[in-house]
Amino acid sequence: MPLELADWQYDIGGVIIGAGTAVNVIEVTGLGRPPVRDNDVDQPSMDGSFAGPDYWAARQIQFDAAIKTPGDPAACHDMVAALQAATDATAVRLVGGQGLTIRIKRPGRPTKSLTVRARKIDPEYRQVIHGYVPLDLEFFAHDPQFYADEATTTEIPLGWLTGGGFAAPVVAPIYVQDGTVAADRPAWVTNTGDADAWPIIRITGPCSNVSIIHVPTGRTLALPTLTLAAGRWVEIDTRPGYRTVTWDNGGNASAYLTPASRIDLFSLPPGTSEMRWTAFDSTNTARLRLTWRDAYIAL
Repeated sequence: MPLELADWQYDIGGVIIGAGTAVNVIEVTGLGRPPVRDNDVDQPSMDGSFAGPDYWAARQIQFDAAIKTPGDPAACHDMVAALQAATDATAVRLVGGQGLTIRIKRPGRPTKSLTVRARKIDPEYRQVIHGYVPLDLEFFAHDPQFYADEATTTEIPLGWLTGGGFAAPVVAPIYVQDGTVAADRPAWVTNTGDADAWPIIRITGPCSNVSIIHVPTGRTLALPTLTLAAGRWVEIDTRPGYRTVTWDNGGNASAYLTPASRIDLFSLPPGTSEMRWTAFDSTNTARLRLTWRDAYIAL
């Protein structure tokens, strides 16, 4: 469980700064509307330009802060060292796509997080002898969206009765699915944010010929040649910067997806959505698990 934050506190990779800590945060910039990456094109032989699609660019976040530990210069050095240790982990710094988490708590708002890379930890030691060190911190969020502090998970089993069950009066003949028809089971997922959330989808066998459908949009991830033994799983990660399909042993399973299966479009819009998945499973023990963080436009 992440550390609980008080109002006006910030968690930088496990180091808490802000209200009630030794680090006074004076100002934070870069938490408003993300920069825009436009695609406007000048109109030939005419005034003006054609408005192309606007995309969010990466978010640059800067902290104007100061360490205040009166009469204790060693504590200032310890805090700088803690921030450097939190931001310099080789598992983040040397691995493409990885980042550290910044968590933010504002009054009356839930804690929200961003995944970032550290770009600057710049202390000014001129007054360190008095226990005072101004800090310039800079981070780069390649995905500019804000996300919920904790993930939401739902697990969907396969169903076997056609239509979801029997309705009285029961009249012969009664149709029940068999091993030649892919079973399906609806479920509901809720993104309580106001921006698209990106799920991690895990399919656990035994099953084969899997399709995952986001019903409101009709978007489908189809793996028609996939066969999973009992206990084995494949995970589809739709998050920006990841977008992978991997086996439980870390191997690449992206070849099982059909060309029409667009991971980059398989998001959960704000609100409640119906999800379905179909597969062949003679044991009715296969499972589909979705894990996501609610996404937000603003703090």
